[in-house]
Parts: sequence; structure tokens; C-alpha cells
Amino acid sequence: MERVLIVGAGLTGSLCAALLRKEASRPLHLAVWDKAGDSGGRMTTAGSPYNPQSTVDLGAQYITCTSHYAKKHQSFYDELLARGILKPLISCIEGMVIKDGDCNFVAPQGVSSIVNHYLKESGAEICFRQHVTQINLRNDKWEVSKETGSPEQFEIVVLTMPVPQILQLQGDIANLISESQRQQLESVSYSSRYALGLFYEAGTKIDVPWAGQYITSNPCIRFISIDNKKRNIESSEIGPSLVIHTTVPFGVAHLEQSIEDVQKLIFQQLENILPGLPQPVATKCQKWRHSQVTKAAANYPGQMTLHRKPFLVCGGDGFTQSNFDGCITSALRVLEALKSHI
Repeated sequence: MERVLIVGAGLTGSLCAALLRKEASRPLHLAVWDKAGDSGGRMTTAGSPYNPQSTVDLGAQYITCTSHYAKKHQSFYDELLARGILKPLISCIEGMVIKDGDCNFVAPQGVSSIVNHYLKESGAEICFRQHVTQINLRNDKWEVSKETGSPEQFEIVVLTMPVPQILQLQGDIANLISESQRQQLESVSYSSRYALGLFYEAGTKIDVPWAGQYITSNPCIRFISIDNKKRNIESSEIGPSLVIHTTVPFGVAHLEQSIEDVQKLIFQQLENILPGLPQPVATKCQKWRHSQVTKAAANYPGQMTLHRKPFLVCGGDGFTQSNFDGCITSALRVLEALKSHI
């Protein structure tokens, strides 16, 4: 049975795995590796250490679907809505730009539930804390090395992590990337920001008229969401959770500072915006070094094939755009590239 490795358990990687399982004409052994401790990538949902039912979306907050993609990707939206994984966003998000024909959705169980749905559909063997370091060509297979454990061999490798992490890989892969491909990969750029999740005791009241708010007048904070209110799942038994996203300039300026120091700075600014907030019972601060794509690989829409026999292909929002539809587009392009091989 051919072994296929997908590196990255975010939206593109999980969708690639699900589509490969569905479309392959023969059985494949699918493996998904991620260097993080959980699935989701930039669609990650963190749980409170005191109550796993209290969760907060640290990456993507809601999904905006334009009329163009509502038609183009209708089957994906229909399935997620039918299963209750997505629901229409009905809460008030102050300062949100709404364009004609746009629909907004939230994931009641957190945005990582979308990724987990596709991983489950794929039936893939999922391994976390697997940090890929080298990819070498051995006897017409890819030998993939990681920080811990023995190297493993695969017939097909799909890389869906942020592009700068692809460029850091050692081994034969470094020589397989053509000069024009390398220029394209090096031209991909991302914004950086922090997200701070706050978890509160059951019964805590956060008395504001909105579920989310875009902030335009603060050097540090760009967006605040009361997450359970945003997802319309408020409950007297589960404490509220709050997420704060920083501005990009703040993220860039403090990128190499300690998480503890950054968290203190965010708290100081939060006091100016929401004075007198109660003390959270737990916090989770996330650094997004590669937050959203600001410039994608222009000449490779959706995917970049680095080698054909054996197959090595790159995908992800670095080849499209940083949103739900961008990741679907990339996964479909990866599938198209692999179709003759599976």
C-alpha cells in the first residue's frame, strides 16, 4: 500500500487528507504529522485547564463566504452546515466590514472542529509533536526525518506548513527546488500577531453589548471577542472566555519577546478598553509568527509541485489566501496535481 505523508494538521492538510481518502482509486496509507501538540493550525481552539468545555478560538474567529465562493465551494459549506459544524453568525461584531452577498459563519464547537471533522473523515494516522527536519530521496521514495524518532519512507509527501518552514527543510529537498520556485517561495510573506485567550469562572458577567469588536484606536489591540457569546453557546455552567488579537505592528515589534512580557503588555492595554475586567482563572497566549499571508506565491496558484516521481507537492494559504476558501482552493489544486498518481 502506498504511503502518503501530509505535513501540517491545519485546514489545508486535513482537507487534503479527506479528499485523498475520498478520491483515491486504490487504498492509501495516509499519515498526517504536525509539530504542534494538537490539530487546527491557525484554526486552533484552546481549552481551559480547569474546564475542557470552556474553549477559545485563538486563530480564525469566523468564516466569511463571498457570493462567488458560496457557489464554487457550495458542497463544502452545505456539508458543514448540515452537520452543525458551522452555523450562521448572528451575534453582534462591532466594526465588522460587511459586503453585499457575504455570509458569515461560526463554529459552535470552535474552529478546530472543522479541521477535526476532515481529519476524522480521512481516517489518517495522526501524529503530533512531529517536527520534520529533512527530506531525502532514497530508492524512489521520500525519507522524512524528524527531530525525534527514526526517519520514515513515503511514496508521496504533501507539505502544507507555512512557506518559511518549507524553506528551512534540510536534505535533498533543498536542491530539488528550482531557482524560479525558490524566488517565488522566498517572496511569500506573512503578518505576525499575538492572540491572548482568557478563561473565567462560571457565573462571571462581562457586561458589553457586543460579542466581538474591532478596535481602531489602540496601538496593541485590534480585535476582542467574547468567544462563547460570538458562537452563541452561552451557559450558566461554563464560564465565559475572551480572546484578544493584537495589531500587526505590535506583533512584529514584540515578536522575539517572552510570552510572559507580551501578555503583561496586552493586559495593560486591555484595562484601557475594558476597565475593571475580573481576573481570569487561566490564560493562553499564542504567538502567530505566520498569521496571515500578505503576499502569496503568484505564479503557483494553489500548489507547487517540487518533484513528480516520487511526488512532492506544497500547498496551503501561502499559494492562495488566508481564509477558509483559500485553503479549500489549495487542497483541490493539490488533489488535481496528484490525481494521475492515486
